[in-house]
Amino acid sequence: MTNELVEVVLPLPLPTTFTYRIPGEMRGQPVGVGFRVIVPFGKKKFYTGIVTGLPLHPPAGFEIRDVALILDETPVIRHPQLQLWNWVADYYLCSVGDVYKAAVPSGMKMESETFVEVNPDFDFGRFPLKNDLENEIYQLVEHEEQMTVSAIVKKLDRRGTAATANRLLSRGVLIVSEKLVERYVTKKQTCLRMAPGMTEAEAFQLIGAARKQETLLLTLLAMQRSRDGRKSPGDEAPLPRHIVKSELLERAGTASSIAAAMIKKGILEQYTVEVNRFRYDGAPLAGLPALSQPQQEALDNIHLSWKEKDVTLLQGVTSSGKTEIYIHLANYILGRGDQVLYLVPEIALTAQLTRRLQAVFGDRVVVYHSKFSDNERVDIWKKLLDSREPLLILGARSAVFLPLAKLGLVIVDEEHESSYKQFDPAPRYNARDVAMVLARFHGAKTLLGSATPAVETFYKAENGKFGLVRLMQRYNNVELPEIEIVDMKEARARKELSGTFARRTVDLALDTLRRDRQIIFFQNRRGYAPVVRCRQCAWVPRCEHCDVSLTYHRALRQLQCHYCGAVYPLPTVCPQCKEPAIEEIGYGTERVEDELSALLPGKSILRMDLDSTRNKHSYEQIIESFSEGKARILVGTQMVTKGLDFKDVEMVGVLNADAVINYPDFRSGERGFNMLEQVSGRAGRRDGSRGKVVVQTYEPTHPILQFVRQHDYEGYYRREIAQRQRFFYPPFVRLIYVYIKHRDAATLRRLAALYADNLRQLLGGRVFGPDEPSVARVQNLYIRRIMLKIEVNASVSRIKELLRQTYIDLHSDPAMKQTVVYYDVDPQ
Repeated sequence: MTNELVEVVLPLPLPTTFTYRIPGEMRGQPVGVGFRVIVPFGKKKFYTGIVTGLPLHPPAGFEIRDVALILDETPVIRHPQLQLWNWVADYYLCSVGDVYKAAVPSGMKMESETFVEVNPDFDFGRFPLKNDLENEIYQLVEHEEQMTVSAIVKKLDRRGTAATANRLLSRGVLIVSEKLVERYVTKKQTCLRMAPGMTEAEAFQLIGAARKQETLLLTLLAMQRSRDGRKSPGDEAPLPRHIVKSELLERAGTASSIAAAMIKKGILEQYTVEVNRFRYDGAPLAGLPALSQPQQEALDNIHLSWKEKDVTLLQGVTSSGKTEIYIHLANYILGRGDQVLYLVPEIALTAQLTRRLQAVFGDRVVVYHSKFSDNERVDIWKKLLDSREPLLILGARSAVFLPLAKLGLVIVDEEHESSYKQFDPAPRYNARDVAMVLARFHGAKTLLGSATPAVETFYKAENGKFGLVRLMQRYNNVELPEIEIVDMKEARARKELSGTFARRTVDLALDTLRRDRQIIFFQNRRGYAPVVRCRQCAWVPRCEHCDVSLTYHRALRQLQCHYCGAVYPLPTVCPQCKEPAIEEIGYGTERVEDELSALLPGKSILRMDLDSTRNKHSYEQIIESFSEGKARILVGTQMVTKGLDFKDVEMVGVLNADAVINYPDFRSGERGFNMLEQVSGRAGRRDGSRGKVVVQTYEPTHPILQFVRQHDYEGYYRREIAQRQRFFYPPFVRLIYVYIKHRDAATLRRLAALYADNLRQLLGGRVFGPDEPSVARVQNLYIRRIMLKIEVNASVSRIKELLRQTYIDLHSDPAMKQTVVYYDVDPQ
């Protein structure tokens, strides 16, 4: 019996799913869990929903609406994915609709554009049009057949047009027509082949003495024969014999007009084929990388650990060769016929890794991240849906939501990185933790890798929840870099500063360049100057929408807010004191690049930050240029600290360590140690020469810097875990931040206090605040934060229920209707 009802999740932040009816004319079509359906919602909207269940009975007391369209013949979401969506929604205190919206490429979600058309059944005899404007609107829509309301207003350009159109809608003269638009556009290629029934002999006879046509035909035949019998890796079927027109013309050295002439003669036929955007660059396959004895021992210990634990932490110092171990493990899993998910924290890392992995695994490597277009992401999604073959999926955090069929291993490289945490919008998940849950749902193993593991991760490994394998020796016994602390107070007193550079830093850089080696300078601020100020009256331009000063970007000649993205012109005259006294304060990566050009003339410099990597292939181009030695110096933000491998880098300069270690947050010590230790690991990775790391600071005795100087993770961890236990922070509790936002500061203060008081009645001393975060207004919304410290073994579902009930109870206050409330679980 065909099911008449479907339970559907919509891509909306709503705490429930919705029941719809399959209309009679659709009941012969297949539909089940994981299918996409178009459904009406609200007065005039249509959404793409995902079927999550097939209820036998409709919910009592609700109107059941009909499904408008069934989009698929087979599911586009697998069962473990729906499990994962529900887990993410429960744990991170959001809706399943939030997860669905984030997980599925927008190219697979059809959207509705509201159009109006005349109602052919309207009875004008009983309800005539009331005035000339109504008549004009009706005549216009009838003539155009379909129009948006905004188009009607623009066309007529008369006062009251929009209101009159809405009245016609409410009276039924006009009706809403939903024109469904699918974003995904298939990619097609134009191909050429011999016309049906045309023999080679007949073709040459028709060509006669036309040499260019003869060359084109010979090239076509050669390409055709070279593809005959060539097979896809791991497949018995021959590759399709499609000859792409552009490739053929390029190889033959002929123009498109030659092909057109041959098509006109009936020799060739032109046609199009749909192609998948997933491509392999065709690099020659290499064998597995050789392992050193310490690497082999670590690999063996990982396999032993997995006999008892599902999750193992590999703590390997920088440049110890963790990637080679990952490749061996991936090869083992792929050999079993299973799939591997390989997560990296930054898109920049995929550029180097893709080549290394493709050299071993060929077209079994699939790359997925947010820099891909919607169409490319849909292609990869479909490839994974249509295939159960062993594949290695390399991606950033969003890759955890892909439709994996047979997952055998999850690798989370640089697991400590805060980049795995999604901040906005919901779901505010940590991909590392979600990946471990995903692996559990598939019965797969998880390997977490880092030189500086997160405190919570190392605590679990040390206490037996995770397995622990250590690799504490660099590959080929290369020494860890020497760390030199440069006291900036002393340098300033001796007048040995040039802008942001101490003389000692410049001298070491010159020595490095004389040896024709490369340098990385780390400055964790983009733009030219973090602050612009009037040197007369100290006026500082601030964002109109956020409580932050504006950053100056000299390349664009504008000020920019790094929170809401608003841009402002740089004033030439101070608007407060009317003096032309505007100056730039501080150093961003742009300014560091300029200063280096002046200090080290003639040296090529590259910059890698958010501004220089906005284009899809920017990461790859910068990394490739630096790897090939086209530049001697790379300036960057934290992007340059994470797992990049440059063989000729001998020196790393940290220009402002204080900004990293003194951030007002309980994780500042952890974040500072990890970032400094990781960036130092980019130096001296090859050929036996010891690298050099120069750390500029005004606090040379800071304990974090002493641990970095000794590469002492163990000492740092002991100090950090003792502080966490003393002040009751993770891993000894679970943190949940409740964020409350409102446009009016006074209303927000009242509501936040009320919210905290209600939560204290339920949770007692686990509630702290409300307080102001470091940035207390963003996009014209004032912000307050309440912190909850919850026992690690507390029920997540119970906490979610209490928070939900508090939210509902407070909605008796009218001001709550304009209030934004959301939760951040396990904040980073």
